[in-house]
Amino acid sequence: MDNSNHWRLRTLAAGLSIMLAACADMPGAGSAAGISFFVTSAGPGKGADLGGLAGADQHCQTLAATAGAGAKTWRAYLSTQAKDGAATVNARDRIGKGPWQNAKGEVIARDVDALHASGNNLTKQTALTEKGQVVSGRGDTPNRHDILTGSRTDGTAFGPGDPDMTCGNWTRSGAEGVAVVGHHDRTGLTPDPWSTSWNSSHQSRGGCSQPALRGTGGDGLLYCFAAN
Repeated sequence: MDNSNHWRLRTLAAGLSIMLAACADMPGAGSAAGISFFVTSAGPGKGADLGGLAGADQHCQTLAATAGAGAKTWRAYLSTQAKDGAATVNARDRIGKGPWQNAKGEVIARDVDALHASGNNLTKQTALTEKGQVVSGRGDTPNRHDILTGSRTDGTAFGPGDPDMTCGNWTRSGAEGVAVVGHHDRTGLTPDPWSTSWNSSHQSRGGCSQPALRGTGGDGLLYCFAAN
């Protein structure tokens, strides 16, 4: 190979490297600038006592900041019930309009209605943490597929006349109360929404403590959405 061809190839390779690096930094290409949805890599560590909605939102915000996405306003996907002086809050109403994408730039849903429809793209392979990692689920050790939501399948809160489904609106970590959880690794293999729902699969057993949540395959994890 003569020198002119050699330098031409080196110049072409250098240009290609620059283009790939630029693409990697573009929003929607798996960069921090593009991420607008994640499952928390860890819970606050106090079971379902998240410090209420404000504490849960702050947890999302803090983890997002570690991933370089702290400039966005983050909200935890949680509902609260009208109990003990608290207002009813629907999880679906507090997460923005979408679209939302994970740390790899994969779109989870284009808007709120699509998120709560059967065709959304929330699966074990796409419900990644803020670090871009897969969360262990059914068949893994440990199983951490129970994600706290306190919500019905349509993203709305349970009523004031219903039993406590939110561990005292996310302030309890003892034996009292339960929390409704969803499965980030839903399979869709049965028509039963309790078995296949990403946001409303079953109740925790044995209370709201960290051991109780782990007893049904959870770890106090949350869904976090960028609301702006």
